[in-house]
Amino acid sequence: MTGSGEGWLSDGLDVPGADSGLWVSGVDYIAGWHEAREAADRFNRALLGAGFELSAARAVASTNEDGRGVVRLTGWPGAVERLARLLEARAGTDGGAA
Repeated sequence: MTGSGEGWLSDGLDVPGADSGLWVSGVDYIAGWHEAREAADRFNRALLGAGFELSAARAVASTNEDGRGVVRLTGWPGAVERLARLLEARAGTDGGAA
């Protein structure tokens, strides 16, 4: 869901220093990225279900320097504002419980 599968290194695997060859030997970046990708896919399905276009707002799988999975939200400011309003409205209806 987060990408086509081609060019997986440029499809959300955002390891600081990856372009300069600073990957740390022994760190399992792929496992962290895979976990983040599953979460990003779920979030993207929720965005689609709420009527968002993934070209306007989407979750992107990434890792940090330790190989831990990270999910980043990326999007146009207007779409992110719309998402924020939806989340604020949801929080206001049930006391903020998720």
